[in-house]
Amino acid sequence: MVAGAQRTKAVLRLPCLGPEPMGLDRALDAVVGYARATRWLRFRSPGSPEGRWAQVPAFGWTRFDARPASTGLDADVLLGEGLHGRLDRAGWHDVHDTLDRTAPLVDALVARADGSPLWAQDDDELSVLGEPGTIGALLRQVGHESGPHAAHVLAALHHRHPALVPHLTRTTRRTLLPHLEEGDSGVEAVVRRDLRANDDAFAELEAAVATAIGDARPTRLRLHDVLLWLSTTLRLAHAEGEGRRFRDPGR
Repeated sequence: MVAGAQRTKAVLRLPCLGPEPMGLDRALDAVVGYARATRWLRFRSPGSPEGRWAQVPAFGWTRFDARPASTGLDADVLLGEGLHGRLDRAGWHDVHDTLDRTAPLVDALVARADGSPLWAQDDDELSVLGEPGTIGALLRQVGHESGPHAAHVLAALHHRHPALVPHLTRTTRRTLLPHLEEGDSGVEAVVRRDLRANDDAFAELEAAVATAIGDARPTRLRLHDVLLWLSTTLRLAHAEGEGRRFRDPGR
């Protein structure tokens, strides 16, 4: 990460984050903060029974975004845990079985997309008017069948298909609901609309994040998710501050 990287006046206009545009510099600071911020954790071990302090990543970047592509269902579950926390035995098997059960749906989704990312899909693909068998219908069905650990399931699927399957949680999905328009196949249509409306700005943000951080190159689909999650969980200001500290250490 290059200190004092050049800043820009470009903006993102994302209604799901609020009525005001977000400067691309703010967005970059937030993502860098998400990737690099740490927090203190005190733990005990057999070798240190009195306990000691250690700094650990504050967010899920190193356990999810910076991890290599999955090599199978077991690795998929571990990726979901890296972002959303450890599962008990029953939960682990539920996520594993859900990923296995929904595999035909995901295969159909990938085939339907034909190599194109979510933001490049035609309007009818995210509209109920084009159903059945559309991208939106398949994504909605995957969401419905993701079960009680949907966040873990969708995290794993997004990691496998980072330009096609949105990563959604209960919190971010709820935030997107008020922005649905008549005919939308689901909240995934809102995400696609945001990405299409900010195509140039997200392309710039993708490149800036890859340059600033270096250990991963998330798609704009994941960047939208990170910004939305930070905002809806009231962590955006903290991530921005940490990102500014890393980008401009002299300030």
